[in-house]
Amino acid sequence: MTPCELLICAEDAMVNSYSPYSGFSVGAALITADGRVYKGCNIENSAFSPTICAERTAFFKAISEGENDFEAIAIVGKYKNGEYKHLCYPCGVCRQVMKEFCGGDFKIILGDGKGEYEVHTLSELLPGGFDLRKE
Repeated sequence: MTPCELLICAEDAMVNSYSPYSGFSVGAALITADGRVYKGCNIENSAFSPTICAERTAFFKAISEGENDFEAIAIVGKYKNGEYKHLCYPCGVCRQVMKEFCGGDFKIILGDGKGEYEVHTLSELLPGGFDLRKE
């Protein structure tokens, strides 16, 4: 699957976003090594701390289905007025979750909703992330 195709999946996921408080919708599409795609959207809560990001939703869906070999995730974000955020980077918590389940070469595709995108590795976006595993 190309980065553009994966970004389209992320946009599809964004439609289900529940973001009445921030007005900012995010969609993510996570692809496994065998080509399965797991979509996620952000889901807010009035207490804020129970809110979950699109990226973690996609990961937790995949992991709960027995997946553990991931290649890439595509992320897009859009404001309430319909304007896309230029590039929607994952938050620190999501980056740490990615580190738990992916290697440093895991690809993070950031789209702008207009067909342009950037590809980064997890190592680029989370150098020196926290890890309790013994080396």
